[in-house]
Amino acid sequence: MLRLPPDPVASRARDWASAPIGDWLALILAPRVGPRTFARLVEGFGSPSAVLAAGEARLEQLGLKPETIAALRRPDQALIDGILTWAEHPDAHLITLADPRYPPLLTEIADPPPVLYARGDASLLSEPQIAIVGTRNPTSGGTEITADFARRLAGQGLIVTSGLAIGIDGAAHAAALETGHSIAVLGTGPDRVYPAVHRDLARRLVERGVMVSELPPGRGPLASSFPRRNRLISGLSLGVLVTEAALKSGSLITARLALEQGREVFAVPGSIRNPLSRGCHALIREGAKLVEESEEILVELAPQLHAALAESDRSAAVDRAAAAPAPASSLPPEQAQLLEAIGHDPVNLDTLTERTGLAVERISSMLLLMELEGHVSCLPGGRYARAP
Repeated sequence: MLRLPPDPVASRARDWASAPIGDWLALILAPRVGPRTFARLVEGFGSPSAVLAAGEARLEQLGLKPETIAALRRPDQALIDGILTWAEHPDAHLITLADPRYPPLLTEIADPPPVLYARGDASLLSEPQIAIVGTRNPTSGGTEITADFARRLAGQGLIVTSGLAIGIDGAAHAAALETGHSIAVLGTGPDRVYPAVHRDLARRLVERGVMVSELPPGRGPLASSFPRRNRLISGLSLGVLVTEAALKSGSLITARLALEQGREVFAVPGSIRNPLSRGCHALIREGAKLVEESEEILVELAPQLHAALAESDRSAAVDRAAAAPAPASSLPPEQAQLLEAIGHDPVNLDTLTERTGLAVERISSMLLLMELEGHVSCLPGGRYARAP
């Protein structure tokens, strides 16, 4: 562990957000500086800029390798400028740990990436997510089950997160985009699509979701990058669902990381004669929740979803306080507004969007919680009505 001796620099620069984005990049791109080393350096010196300004003797005291010190003293400005140029694209985003857009759940893991590189709607990164993972060689039944879960969960307002691999990942992304949104966590830079067969899927993800990576633009696929990607898939999500996996599947790594991170883990059982069910059965023996229907996941996640929505409601209420009186209801203000918009006849999501001005995914999230709490009922044809 790096231990910093007392230094006046630390007391002069405590605000990480004050550092230019170029300094964040110079530090995290230096050789042998991963998320944990980055955090220790910045917490000790006070900011990325202060680390870069530190003398070589101070850096040597920390046990940093000569190549790391050399990179900190003379950052690769061409590489940094290239990343900053990439970030000028309308759908590209550089998100640091000091950025309010940084997903709150990800800050809770042991080694959150100091910088995220994203393409698409970056606001989705902070929305409630369910990760769906599994084998790269699923059976036709496994693909169908995955698509059904993803379609239903996305339709209820959850963002479906996965790793853009062939097989279960791709099926989950594609089905989620039919009814909602999806997030792809990459094992490459955000400008690369791997595997290449998913180029069209990646395009749709940028249009109706987001692709995110802790690796900078230009970074190609390396075997070591994908296990690290798995901790982000689970770290972003409230829970992880494994639909079909062999005993040595990488998706089991994601599930076990989820358990370490305090996330829920769900597994779909299968035939004892199907080798791709054995990974799910092993997870169930280890404590994962056996699920057969998407509603079982929604019930398990209801407390977390309610907490996330309540926090969002509190923020929205502050913005509305000066403009409108609080509704005469025990529901949070935005839910009360939605209940009033439903009226007394069944309505669909399009009608509710027109009446409230809220985004479809926002309405879906609220309807999910209101249904679980008994305030509304879901009717055939995707319509909603007040509960009796």
